Amino acid sequence: MDQGQGQGPRLRRPAPAGTLIWVLLALLGFTLVVQLRSNDSDDGLAGARQEDLVRILSDLEAQDSRLLAEIQGLEQSKQQLTSGVAGKEAAREEAERRSQELGLLAGTVPGRGPGLDITLRDVGASHVLNSVQELRGAGGEVMQLNGANGVSVRVVASSFFVDAAGGGIIADGEQLAGPFHLLVVGPPGTMSTALQIPGGVVAQAKSAGGSVTMDSRSLVEVTAVRKAAALRYARPVS
Repeated sequence: MDQGQGQGPRLRRPAPAGTLIWVLLALLGFTLVVQLRSNDSDDGLAGARQEDLVRILSDLEAQDSRLLAEIQGLEQSKQQLTSGVAGKEAAREEAERRSQELGLLAGTVPGRGPGLDITLRDVGASHVLNSVQELRGAGGEVMQLNGANGVSVRVVASSFFVDAAGGGIIADGEQLAGPFHLLVVGPPGTMSTALQIPGGVVAQAKSAGGSVTMDSRSLVEVTAVRKAAALRYARPVS
């Protein structure tokens, strides 16, 4: 016969804190019932004096008050334990959210959101750098630079750009051929305006014989990621 037959659904085991509270409540209730039955069954009560009966009743009322106070204290402890768990859960969720945000800033996780797809033609490293800086000032949060040769680089705070011998640029040690596509997640209108201010990125590229065109998108996907750097010396301050 299959040992699994005839068995009902398994009950979930209560949390240790909840189990302790309910056990204590049960013991307190049992103690009260036993005390009441003991007093009810006492043959001496029938012939006890009025003063003795008053004293016994007073003791029972005092004991009842103490038990009620202990029950209330246990209920408060249960609420505190519950709120403590909720607080820890909220803290864990906040830590995960902050971790994701830091991962986006460090370039270790992909990102997506509204933004711009910018094409830069016949420009040098200085124009790419100016574009990145202008976009950051206008609210650009996550960026990726793609070269015509299929090389992609995640742009972060430490990124650098230099002109490469024979054409193209070197971004963070990777050589990219033009034209370049700069994907950036941020407020499209604000960033587009920032690039087109008089004497700004678009004007500078045009005067140098290049061009900068922008395509506003409701969803820009930044897929290039970087490996997290292993710190050798720095430690957080406790």
